[in-house]
Amino acid sequence: MIRRLPIESATPKSVAPYGTLVAADSARAPRTGVFYGDAVELWAQDRFISDADTCLSVARVHLRPNEVVWMERHFKHTQTFVPLGGRPFVMVLGAPTSGSAPDPADVRAIFFDGQAGIMMHIGTWHEFPFAIDQTIDMLVILRNETNRNLDVSENDEVEGDDLEKRNMRTCLGFTFGF
Repeated sequence: MIRRLPIESATPKSVAPYGTLVAADSARAPRTGVFYGDAVELWAQDRFISDADTCLSVARVHLRPNEVVWMERHFKHTQTFVPLGGRPFVMVLGAPTSGSAPDPADVRAIFFDGQAGIMMHIGTWHEFPFAIDQTIDMLVILRNETNRNLDVSENDEVEGDDLEKRNMRTCLGFTFGF
């Protein structure tokens, strides 16, 4: 069984339960500097959380079925996805929970138009981004420990110090689709 999710547009409000929109923010005044004046504007993002085990990766995301079989969350860092080349994508996100599965009532499919990314709160349930109409390259900021955790899968799931990856069919009895 697949539970269908409507696709919502990524806005600061729609993303807030799951993380922070990573983009220039016309609602706030940018910081400018003495060296470049108004030629360079800087908007500070919410506090990124990680440690020296952090890595910067580029992921190439190809088209795949719009079905979410697995969702995962991280306990030690605010994983970040930023599209390269202005290409759109969809992320399926669930608010942090105290149990070992997302609350289906809080799971959303959010459309990013390619002009912004997301820095997720610690514990936010998510599936890797979905390309919409063509392959997309994405900047991914995460911990190396997460990559090491992914190499150790048991029964189609992963449990590590920084990662919990669950099969939705197993823990909820259905998958999500959009």
